[in-house]
Amino acid sequence: MSCLYSHLTAVSGDIELRLKPQLTGLAGMMIKPYLPQSWVFETESETVSLVVDAQGNVSAVRGAASRPDVTIATSHARLEAALRTRDASQVPPGPLTVTPHTGKGRTAFEFLRPRLGL
Repeated sequence: MSCLYSHLTAVSGDIELRLKPQLTGLAGMMIKPYLPQSWVFETESETVSLVVDAQGNVSAVRGAASRPDVTIATSHARLEAALRTRDASQVPPGPLTVTPHTGKGRTAFEFLRPRLGL
């Protein structure tokens, strides 16, 4: 199992636990239009994706998801630290390129960015 895939699997479980209860009632009416989503995380040595379906199931996938909502490119060290700690103060400095491919991806990334340590 790859390092980033392992970390993203842990992150996906946490996101799912927080997301699913929010998919009912008024909150659900605001969140559901942003689903499904997929994000691609690219480093010099690994590419992994985070995929969220319309029911709030979240999974990590090796490689690049087709038609991503967001692509995040950075160094392996920076992404590994971000996913491991989810604390931006513990993430080494370095380049971070965030390319939103959809409006819903841009909005979701800005909301979830702090939870990813980015």
